[in-house]
Amino acid sequence: MLSAPQTAYVRDAFDYDSRTSSYQKYRRESVDLLPLRRGDVVLDVGCGTGLCFGLLEDRVGDAGRVVGIDAATSMVELAEERVRTHRWDNVTLLPAPVEDARIPVTADAALFCATHDILQSRPALENVFSRLRPGAWVVASGGKWASTWKAAVNLCVLAAHEPFVSSFDGFARPWSLLESFVEGLKVTEVAFGGGYLALGRVAGAPSVG
Repeated sequence: MLSAPQTAYVRDAFDYDSRTSSYQKYRRESVDLLPLRRGDVVLDVGCGTGLCFGLLEDRVGDAGRVVGIDAATSMVELAEERVRTHRWDNVTLLPAPVEDARIPVTADAALFCATHDILQSRPALENVFSRLRPGAWVVASGGKWASTWKAAVNLCVLAAHEPFVSSFDGFARPWSLLESFVEGLKVTEVAFGGGYLALGRVAGAPSVG
Protein backbone atom coordinates (compact mmCIF):
# COMPACT_ATOMS: atom_id res chain seq x y z
CA MET A 1 0.00 0.00 0.00
CA LEU A 2 1.38 3.40 -0.96
CA SER A 3 2.18 5.89 1.78
CA ALA A 4 0.51 9.30 1.74
CA PRO A 5 3.36 11.17 0.00
CA GLN A 6 3.85 8.42 -2.57
CA THR A 7 0.15 8.56 -3.36
CA ALA A 8 0.33 12.33 -3.84
CA TYR A 9 3.37 12.01 -6.08
CA VAL A 10 1.64 9.36 -8.18
CA ARG A 11 -1.61 11.30 -8.40
CA ASP A 12 -0.03 14.68 -9.08
CA ALA A 13 3.05 13.72 -11.08
CA PHE A 14 1.87 15.32 -14.32
CA ASP A 15 0.93 18.53 -12.48
CA TYR A 16 4.00 18.60 -10.25
CA ASP A 17 6.12 20.91 -12.39
CA SER A 18 3.43 23.55 -12.71
CA ARG A 19 2.32 23.22 -9.09
CA THR A 20 5.84 23.83 -7.81
CA SER A 21 7.06 26.31 -10.43
CA SER A 22 7.20 29.10 -7.85
CA TYR A 23 9.88 27.09 -5.98
CA GLN A 24 12.27 27.02 -8.93
CA LYS A 25 14.07 30.01 -7.41
CA TYR A 26 14.98 27.86 -4.40
CA ARG A 27 16.00 24.93 -6.58
CA ARG A 28 18.42 27.24 -8.36
CA GLU A 29 19.73 28.63 -5.07
CA SER A 30 20.22 25.09 -3.79
CA VAL A 31 22.28 24.06 -6.81
CA ASP A 32 24.21 27.33 -6.76
CA LEU A 33 25.30 26.57 -3.18
CA LEU A 34 27.11 23.43 -4.31
CA PRO A 35 30.73 24.24 -5.27
CA LEU A 36 30.56 22.00 -8.33
CA ARG A 37 33.21 21.83 -11.02
CA ARG A 38 33.17 20.56 -14.57
CA GLY A 39 33.46 16.79 -14.53
CA ASP A 40 31.99 16.31 -11.04
CA VAL A 41 29.59 13.52 -10.16
CA VAL A 42 26.50 14.59 -8.21
CA LEU A 43 23.62 12.66 -6.66
CA ASP A 44 20.18 14.27 -6.98
CA VAL A 45 18.44 12.50 -4.09
CA GLY A 46 14.67 12.45 -4.43
CA CYS A 47 14.99 13.91 -7.91
CA GLY A 48 11.28 13.83 -8.77
CA THR A 49 10.66 14.85 -12.37
CA GLY A 50 14.23 16.10 -12.77
CA LEU A 51 13.61 19.80 -12.28
CA CYS A 52 17.18 20.25 -11.01
CA PHE A 53 18.84 18.26 -13.80
CA GLY A 54 19.33 21.21 -16.14
CA LEU A 55 20.80 23.33 -13.35
CA LEU A 56 23.20 20.55 -12.41
CA GLU A 57 24.12 19.89 -16.06
CA ASP A 58 25.10 23.54 -16.45
CA ARG A 59 27.57 23.09 -13.60
CA VAL A 60 29.13 19.67 -14.24
CA GLY A 61 29.08 19.75 -18.04
CA ASP A 62 29.29 16.85 -20.45
CA ALA A 63 32.28 15.39 -18.62
CA GLY A 64 30.31 15.21 -15.37
CA ARG A 65 27.55 12.88 -14.30
CA VAL A 66 24.19 13.29 -12.57
CA VAL A 67 22.54 10.36 -10.78
CA GLY A 68 18.88 10.89 -9.91
CA ILE A 69 17.20 8.70 -7.30
CA ASP A 70 13.46 8.55 -6.65
CA ALA A 71 10.99 5.94 -5.43
CA ALA A 72 7.93 7.34 -7.24
CA THR A 73 7.70 5.52 -10.59
CA SER A 74 5.47 8.15 -12.18
CA MET A 75 7.96 10.86 -11.30
CA VAL A 76 10.89 8.87 -12.66
CA GLU A 77 9.04 8.29 -15.93
CA LEU A 78 8.68 12.05 -16.38
CA ALA A 79 12.33 12.51 -15.43
CA GLU A 80 13.31 9.97 -18.09
CA GLU A 81 11.28 11.89 -20.66
CA ARG A 82 13.07 15.09 -19.65
CA VAL A 83 16.44 13.38 -20.05
CA ARG A 84 15.51 12.06 -23.50
CA THR A 85 14.23 15.45 -24.64
CA HIS A 86 17.46 17.17 -23.65
CA ARG A 87 19.65 14.27 -24.78
CA TRP A 88 21.56 14.17 -21.52
CA ASP A 89 23.71 11.09 -21.98
CA ASN A 90 25.37 11.60 -18.61
CA VAL A 91 22.22 11.36 -16.45
CA THR A 92 21.45 8.05 -14.76
CA LEU A 93 18.09 7.41 -13.09
CA LEU A 94 17.59 4.96 -10.23
CA PRO A 95 13.89 4.16 -9.63
CA ALA A 96 14.14 2.90 -6.06
CA PRO A 97 13.67 3.93 -2.44
CA VAL A 98 16.79 5.82 -1.43
CA GLU A 99 17.67 3.38 1.35
CA ASP A 100 17.65 0.49 -1.16
CA ALA A 101 19.11 2.20 -4.23
CA ARG A 102 22.26 0.62 -5.65
CA ILE A 103 24.23 3.76 -6.39
CA PRO A 104 26.84 2.93 -9.06
CA VAL A 105 29.22 5.84 -8.44
CA THR A 106 31.36 7.54 -5.84
CA ALA A 107 30.04 11.09 -5.95
CA ASP A 108 31.56 14.51 -5.35
CA ALA A 109 28.32 16.07 -4.12
CA ALA A 110 24.73 15.33 -3.14
CA LEU A 111 21.60 17.43 -3.43
CA PHE A 112 18.51 16.93 -1.27
CA CYS A 113 15.88 19.34 -2.63
CA ALA A 114 12.45 19.20 -0.95
CA THR A 115 13.04 15.70 0.43
CA HIS A 116 11.84 15.90 4.04
CA ASP A 117 10.97 12.21 4.43
CA ILE A 118 14.37 11.14 3.09
CA LEU A 119 16.18 13.48 5.47
CA GLN A 120 14.35 11.85 8.40
CA SER A 121 15.50 8.36 7.37
CA ARG A 122 18.85 7.26 8.76
CA PRO A 123 19.04 4.21 6.44
CA ALA A 124 18.49 6.47 3.43
CA LEU A 125 21.21 8.88 4.53
CA GLU A 126 23.59 6.04 5.35
CA ASN A 127 23.17 4.65 1.85
CA VAL A 128 23.76 8.02 0.19
CA PHE A 129 26.75 8.92 2.33
CA SER A 130 28.35 5.53 1.73
CA ARG A 131 28.66 6.66 -1.91
CA LEU A 132 30.11 10.12 -1.24
CA ARG A 133 33.85 10.68 -1.30
CA PRO A 134 35.63 12.30 1.66
CA GLY A 135 35.18 16.04 1.38
CA ALA A 136 32.07 15.80 -0.80
CA TRP A 137 29.69 18.75 -0.58
CA VAL A 138 26.06 18.33 0.49
CA VAL A 139 23.15 20.73 0.12
CA ALA A 140 19.68 20.22 1.55
CA SER A 141 16.72 22.55 1.12
CA GLY A 142 12.97 22.55 1.61
CA GLY A 143 10.16 23.65 3.85
CA LYS A 144 10.20 24.04 7.61
CA TRP A 145 8.03 25.46 10.33
CA ALA A 146 8.54 29.17 10.85
CA SER A 147 8.46 30.71 14.31
CA THR A 148 5.23 29.94 16.12
CA TRP A 149 4.10 33.57 15.95
CA LYS A 150 4.21 33.46 12.12
CA ALA A 151 0.85 31.73 11.86
CA ALA A 152 0.12 32.89 8.31
CA VAL A 153 3.48 31.60 7.07
CA ASN A 154 2.93 28.24 8.73
CA LEU A 155 -0.51 27.89 7.16
CA CYS A 156 1.11 28.36 3.76
CA VAL A 157 3.83 25.87 4.65
CA LEU A 158 1.23 23.31 5.69
CA ALA A 159 -0.78 23.71 2.49
CA ALA A 160 2.31 23.45 0.28
CA HIS A 161 3.93 20.43 1.91
CA GLU A 162 1.16 18.30 3.39
CA PRO A 163 0.49 16.34 0.16
CA PHE A 164 4.13 15.28 -0.06
CA VAL A 165 5.17 14.67 3.55
CA SER A 166 4.27 11.48 5.37
CA SER A 167 4.93 13.07 8.76
CA PHE A 168 5.78 16.54 9.97
CA ASP A 169 8.02 15.07 12.67
CA GLY A 170 11.26 17.01 12.64
CA PHE A 171 9.81 19.79 10.50
CA ALA A 172 11.07 22.50 12.85
CA ARG A 173 14.67 21.45 12.07
CA PRO A 174 14.56 19.12 9.05
CA TRP A 175 18.37 19.05 8.86
CA SER A 176 18.87 17.63 12.38
CA LEU A 177 19.81 14.10 11.30
CA LEU A 178 21.97 15.43 8.48
CA GLU A 179 24.17 17.17 11.05
CA SER A 180 25.57 13.80 12.13
CA PHE A 181 26.74 13.05 8.57
CA VAL A 182 28.48 16.30 7.62
CA GLU A 183 30.84 18.80 9.12
CA GLY A 184 30.04 22.45 9.70
CA LEU A 185 26.47 22.41 8.45
CA LYS A 186 25.45 26.00 7.76
CA VAL A 187 21.70 26.67 7.64
CA THR A 188 20.04 29.77 6.19
CA GLU A 189 16.33 30.43 6.57
CA VAL A 190 14.39 31.62 3.51
CA ALA A 191 10.75 32.32 2.63
CA PHE A 192 10.07 34.27 5.85
CA GLY A 193 11.30 31.34 7.91
CA GLY A 194 9.14 28.79 6.09
CA GLY A 195 12.09 27.31 4.20
CA TYR A 196 15.81 26.67 4.54
CA LEU A 197 19.04 26.09 2.66
CA ALA A 198 21.74 23.99 4.31
CA LEU A 199 25.33 23.41 3.19
CA GLY A 200 27.85 21.01 4.71
CA ARG A 201 30.74 18.76 3.83
CA VAL A 202 31.58 15.12 4.38
CA ALA A 203 34.49 14.62 6.76
CA GLY A 204 37.92 13.94 5.35
CA ALA A 205 38.39 16.89 2.99
CA PRO A 206 42.06 17.30 2.04
CA SER A 207 43.80 20.17 3.79
CA VAL A 208 44.97 23.15 1.74
CA GLY A 209 48.47 24.55 1.99
